[in-house]
Amino acid sequence: MIRIPMTALLLIAGLAGCANDPSGHHGGPPPRDPVDYHGVPTDTRPPAMVPAPVTP
Repeated sequence: MIRIPMTALLLIAGLAGCANDPSGHHGGPPPRDPVDYHGVPTDTRPPAMVPAPVTP
């Protein structure tokens, strides 16, 4: 008869693990640019090529 309480305990533990933490991991101030940053783009990847829309 230990199966029923154990199953209930595992179910509750599983649901508790899926609970959303309202504090989150993204709290705090937003990131700031480095002191030596003078508006120079730092992204060296080429722009994404978007196909031209098809005109009927």
